[in-house]
Amino acid sequence: MELAGFVQPPQVPGERPPPAPPPAERALPQPRPLTPEGPGALSELEALLEAAGSRRLFGDVSPGTLGELVASLSRFAAPPEQQQEAAELPAKDSAYEAVAERAVEVGAVLLRLLAKLEAARTEETPGEPVVGPILRRVAAPIYIFAVTHVVDQPWTNARSRAVARELLESLVRAADCESVAEFLRGKKEDEEGRFVAVMGLLKQELTKDTWKRNPATKHVFSWTLPHVMRPWLSHYLESVLPPSLLISDDYREENKILGVRCLHHLVLNVPGADLCQYNRAQVMYHALYNHLYSREAPLLQAVLLCLLDLLPVLERAQHRQQQQPRAPSRSDEVLQLLLTHMEAEHRLALRRLYARSLPAFVQRLGVLVVRHLKRLQRVIVGYLEVCDGPEEEARLGILQTLRCTIEHAWPRMPCRLPELLQALLRMMWDVHTDQGPTPEPVKAALLQGATECLILLDRCSAGQVKILLEGVYSSCEESCVRDCLRKVQENT
Repeated sequence: MELAGFVQPPQVPGERPPPAPPPAERALPQPRPLTPEGPGALSELEALLEAAGSRRLFGDVSPGTLGELVASLSRFAAPPEQQQEAAELPAKDSAYEAVAERAVEVGAVLLRLLAKLEAARTEETPGEPVVGPILRRVAAPIYIFAVTHVVDQPWTNARSRAVARELLESLVRAADCESVAEFLRGKKEDEEGRFVAVMGLLKQELTKDTWKRNPATKHVFSWTLPHVMRPWLSHYLESVLPPSLLISDDYREENKILGVRCLHHLVLNVPGADLCQYNRAQVMYHALYNHLYSREAPLLQAVLLCLLDLLPVLERAQHRQQQQPRAPSRSDEVLQLLLTHMEAEHRLALRRLYARSLPAFVQRLGVLVVRHLKRLQRVIVGYLEVCDGPEEEARLGILQTLRCTIEHAWPRMPCRLPELLQALLRMMWDVHTDQGPTPEPVKAALLQGATECLILLDRCSAGQVKILLEGVYSSCEESCVRDCLRKVQENT
């Protein structure tokens, strides 16, 4: 007698029917026969669990059988399988609505099972553990089911998400843990948590040929990974790095961002020595570097943030191996490509992103930024000339870049003084005369940033800026600009 005989979920023509749950009589003692008609099979299974005593239930049914039952129930409420090259998932779909309803019913059954496990824990006799072996078999599939439905996705609704949250909390409590992170990693560094079992189930679907078939797999992996942090994560690097690289190498932007964020988590939580072993860090760098040619701002932002944390790991290993301490590094390579893209970029979203990110890379190179001064100066002057909207993010970022450049490469600034001074004064005048929607605090921040740059240029040029500004200051009648010039003249 199979549960498929009780539940007849709606099917889309041409779609494969969902897998049927296992025979109930193999898994549970039955105090009364089930009716083979009607849609309430899962409700009856829940009632069976409620009626069965904990000692009888877990004494008569093996952990393996319960594990198979939970796995089959999870598959019964899984999203429908997708084609390998399927397009975007539909926001509304009858098959997904049916999945959400099945998830509510399956979640109720699993909640009842966990309640019975918690009750059985209080009845255990010393030397005869019952709950532990069962929990080891059912914890991973229950966790994957809960995470599949806990986040807002096309195959969930408010009810299924609420049941999934409750199920996840109940699972953590049944495992005697305080959080999902502790449930996955274990309470101590040398204690093995459930992450190995979870990855063992996910690994089967995280291969090059199968990872796109179940649309929930990548989300379960990317939701789970951030909960395992240093020092535990290094133990699982071999199992989590390949799927992170695989997802980041997809053609869809959504998947690329998901994979890059997973790689960033690895960079932040795995020791540099482990990342550099077997050239893992080099593989990650090349995967990220290829994304720098993207034209999508969200992806580029994720990649640049990850690179800023990966580059120190790479360059520490490089410095230990090379004889020349001033040899070009990966940071030089990245900055060179960024400046090349910035010179020709016309899209405001990308100009703002590049300008916000540039100061960190200049700071990263330090005095070695002198290698890029010629192109960097062209970018700075070009971005100071163009207004990019009310918030002026690009100009503010470029002013910060100029400050960092002057601080690190000040001996090379006097020969570039005329062009930089002209660009700063022109920008100050443009900001002051701007009649657009730019807020006054933004204008003040731009004028303050330009003033600070002029003061730094004056210091590294032995007072040449003061001399050059004397005529401008005496002839300027605008009080706002005059105040900025006065600060430069009075600075000592």
